[in-house]
Amino acid sequence: MAGVLRQLSRAAVLGAGLTVAACQTAEPPSDRPRAKPDQVTARVAGTKGLGQARISTRSGEILILEEDGSVTTMDLDSPGGRDAFRVTEADLAALNANLDLDFGGIVAANRPRRPSAQEQALAAFAARSQPALPKAVAGQEIDPETFIAAKVEPLNRGSRADIVEVTANLRRGVDADLAFSYATCALAGWAKDNGSPYGRHIRTLSAERNGKLLIGSAFLLSDSRPMGLRVMETDETLRECRARGIPAA
Repeated sequence: MAGVLRQLSRAAVLGAGLTVAACQTAEPPSDRPRAKPDQVTARVAGTKGLGQARISTRSGEILILEEDGSVTTMDLDSPGGRDAFRVTEADLAALNANLDLDFGGIVAANRPRRPSAQEQALAAFAARSQPALPKAVAGQEIDPETFIAAKVEPLNRGSRADIVEVTANLRRGVDADLAFSYATCALAGWAKDNGSPYGRHIRTLSAERNGKLLIGSAFLLSDSRPMGLRVMETDETLRECRARGIPAA
């Protein structure tokens, strides 16, 4: 039994020694950049034309493999080394000639231009756009007492306010579409008076307060039809509001 214990003790000491040795030899990770390579390769102009060059990063020596298989040696800082990397006016002229190539004859002149991926995506998004005013419910009778008050206020100040919020008060129990329709009609009346032909819906918040429904809808006004899922056209919206009996501010 004592012999077994001695063997276990020696094994434990040996294991501890190996662990300490491993900790001492392990190198911590370093964030230092890797050392530069001893040499790099490039295509340069040799003494017998364009050749493959091997450049030493330590000595600056250039070894150029010529087209005939011979090797030319020169220093990077020597006149020959500088000439190997020199770009002549003829080289620049040849490059410019390539840049001025005319590819007009490759594509048929009468071939219709295909829309780009971006144009296709914009067209697909525009197809999803619909009027800001919700669709009328068939047979719905609207009580004028439902609409209490509405006001439009600019959210940004400056030479031209293009972001506005419509705050509308309605009788409690009104459905969300009718409440939003009231806010949209109020905006259309305000936009008509202020010369804004379009408005894009941004967001709508709603809450009940003092037994009334209060909603706040933000719109971005513009002179041209904007991209958006819900877009208000001022004149068209006003006509629809009058037809439904929804007041406009």
